[in-house]
Amino acid sequence: MVGSAGGGAGGGRGRHRSSSHEVRLEPDGPIMNEAPPTVRLVLAFSLVKGDRTDWAVAKLTELGTDVIVPLVCERTIVRPDDEPGQPRVLRLQRIAREASMQSRRVRLPEVTEPHELASVLGAYPAGSVCIGEPGGGAPSLTSPVVLIGPEGGWSNGELDLVQQSGARQVSLGAHVLRVETAAVAAAAILGAMRIGASTAR
Repeated sequence: MVGSAGGGAGGGRGRHRSSSHEVRLEPDGPIMNEAPPTVRLVLAFSLVKGDRTDWAVAKLTELGTDVIVPLVCERTIVRPDDEPGQPRVLRLQRIAREASMQSRRVRLPEVTEPHELASVLGAYPAGSVCIGEPGGGAPSLTSPVVLIGPEGGWSNGELDLVQQSGARQVSLGAHVLRVETAAVAAAAILGAMRIGASTAR
């Protein structure tokens, strides 16, 4: 469960006893179990400038995304080795943990190293993958792996690769969206569908 001896997302509930050797948490209320989702939501989105990538990771975490993949496309401007200091993936994992605590999420999302399109397409069954593209079909839980390209758009070579893989195209709105907006829209739409599917059973 996300949290710490100091309370974390729980607002300080619970007690802890400490010694020089260990810290033990003692719950002061009922223990609740939350089953893992039956459909895992995966969002891969192109790295973007400034703090927009950080913001997207935080919001995707709050929305319940299970796996977050920074994506490096042909037209991605930001590259994984552009920033000195702390590796990007460690910072994004920290942001996801903090967002999990704030939103009282009990399972941390997996935040991966940056990947190129081909490696993401090869990591999941073709029928489960879709890409955000104007004019595409409606999002569906049958394709819970969503790939969001850069603001310059997918290259012709990448679109050919997507077509060869069998991934389908989905539309996330009537207008052109920024990368982080499209990623959050996909997570919100599919997350709501997943809740609806679980309550219908």
